[in-house]
Amino acid sequence: MAGPVPPPTHPLLPLPRRPLARENRESPEGRGGGDDVRGWYENELGWPTVPGHPVRLLTGERFDVLDVPAAAGHATLRRLTAAATASTSFPVSLHGRSAGGIRMRLLVAAGAAEELPGILQWLEWGALPLDLTAIGAGAFMEAPQPPAFRRPQRAGPLQGAAVWVRPPVAGCEVESSLPTMSALGAPGGAPDLVRLVNTLATECHRVRLRRACAQPLAFS
Repeated sequence: MAGPVPPPTHPLLPLPRRPLARENRESPEGRGGGDDVRGWYENELGWPTVPGHPVRLLTGERFDVLDVPAAAGHATLRRLTAAATASTSFPVSLHGRSAGGIRMRLLVAAGAAEELPGILQWLEWGALPLDLTAIGAGAFMEAPQPPAFRRPQRAGPLQGAAVWVRPPVAGCEVESSLPTMSALGAPGGAPDLVRLVNTLATECHRVRLRRACAQPLAFS
């Protein structure tokens, strides 16, 4: 009479593993993943990036950034375009991940962030609480998806991702279009930084007043 069948002596084979996804497969925002985006900024524009993902652009070397509410930024661009005496084609982006709503970031010449407090004081905006900040040396900003990498999007509010309103143009000297302070005049037709800051401050103040008027009165 046969006895019980002994258990197998060979080890159990591991279950087949699902192939790992490549770290930088095509992103939902367009054809390029992180390495493609980083390569575009570093190779096509010569802009340094910060290691890691998502791709971030180092500020303070090739450009600084002025950060304002999107409403104030759009109003500023309209005013500058309507009264343009110089080029107003400097790069501008929108960022939708702020708790305070959509933000606009305007690229300006490197070193402008250090000049901002003095400019605001000179223009007599220093005593007012403006939602206008600068990002300069030692900081970074999220890299918007390059225009050639993006898929067409439906019209609607910005959903988190950073996007270019006015993208930088590969192969061009982008820095020559950035707003700057210069006693000899702005090189390359770039708009004057003081005029830009004054217009931004005016529109930020108007946005603040509209928000204050829209708030319901508090009764004790």
